[in-house]
Amino acid sequence: MKRHTLAFATLAFSLGLALPTIGMSAPRQEGTPPAADARPGGWDAPPREFRDIQRQGFHDGIDGARKDFDHHRAPNVEGRSEYRHPHVSPSARDDYREGFRRGYEAATNHLTGH
Repeated sequence: MKRHTLAFATLAFSLGLALPTIGMSAPRQEGTPPAADARPGGWDAPPREFRDIQRQGFHDGIDGARKDFDHHRAPNVEGRSEYRHPHVSPSARDDYREGFRRGYEAATNHLTGH
C-alpha cells in the first residue's frame, strides 16, 4: 500500500513540475513574422473577405478535416462527400467548395502541426 502511495506522490510531484511549462511557448523575436495560420480570430476563423456561403464551406471543411483526423483517415478534401456533393444551390457550389477546401486545409495544417 505504501508503495502505491509513494508512486502516486512521485508522479504527482513530477507532473506538478512539468505543468507550468505545458502550453508555454518561447516569446516571439522582434521582426519574426507571425505563424502562417495566424489571423484575427484564430486559425479557425474564415478570411474576412469570404462571403456567407464561403464561410459556411470553411466551417464545414474544418468539421470534415476533424472527422478524418479523428478516424485516422489520410487527409483528402476530395474524399469528403460534403465537398463533392454540397447541399447548396448550383450557383453557390464553387464558392462553397472554395471555402470548404480552405477550411479543410487550415484544419489539417493545425491538427498535424504544419
